Amino acid sequence: MRIIGGEHGGRKFNPPNKMPYTRPTTDIAKEGLFNVLQNNLDFEEIKSLDLFGGTGSISYELASRGVSNLTIVEKDLKMYEFIKKTAETLRIENINIIKMDVFKFIDNFAEQYDFIFAGPPYALTNIDDLPKKIFEKKLLKKNGWFVLEHTPRNNYKLFPFYKTERNYGTTVFTTFIEDRVE
Repeated sequence: MRIIGGEHGGRKFNPPNKMPYTRPTTDIAKEGLFNVLQNNLDFEEIKSLDLFGGTGSISYELASRGVSNLTIVEKDLKMYEFIKKTAETLRIENINIIKMDVFKFIDNFAEQYDFIFAGPPYALTNIDDLPKKIFEKKLLKKNGWFVLEHTPRNNYKLFPFYKTERNYGTTVFTTFIEDRVE
């Protein structure tokens, strides 16, 4: 796998073989996602949350582009250790890696973020609970973005705060934006 852009653009990292529940986002999908994000978010000013961290790939891309406040939640010990090791190798500072179930994290933490990414295993049966819980728990700051990676069989167009969807074959990114008025 490789980091596509920014300071670490072109750097490669090798995730462990037989990654449990992990399906890394393809380079083409990741490149498309970051083209959209780069035109809409000020990376140097945001606080990010990466749910279902997997290999950590999304957070490495964020760090490479200047995000300095990163949190990753990953429950699998093997992947958690891999993320820690890779972050050290890349000398990514200001990264908080939490070994915990994502739904437990959402229920127990009250911080707010400017950008939340969730790339759950495609087999996750309660994937539709993610947008509901993130907005119920008010994890997004005003004008914050939540991007959910899923398959084409999921449809979020009728969900509150839905803004757009981008399809990259078997990978779809749905964006929700917290647009509350204060």
